[in-house]
Amino acid sequence: MEITDIRIRKVPPEGKLKAYVTVTFDDCFVVHNVKIIEGKNGVFIAMPSRRTNTGEYKDIAHPICPDFRTRLQEKILAAYTSAPENDQTVPEFD
Repeated sequence: MEITDIRIRKVPPEGKLKAYVTVTFDDCFVVHNVKIIEGKNGVFIAMPSRRTNTGEYKDIAHPICPDFRTRLQEKILAAYTSAPENDQTVPEFD
């Protein structure tokens, strides 16, 4: 499965949330609302989630394979780092 598009929507620099991301796979499947979060050890991605009746958050969509999650995070964070502050999208890469 190839990541064919990443769109970054940076948020105002308040708090830990840095951006929302939309990722397209194989030009035919899209996942919205991946979040870029600032943590103690740097930025990381958080998959889209929803709150359950018990107050827990459960991912709606997420990688099953750790290698794919690493590759996904690396590509998203590279796109985030290269995204201009005033531009909300990043064109296709390699």
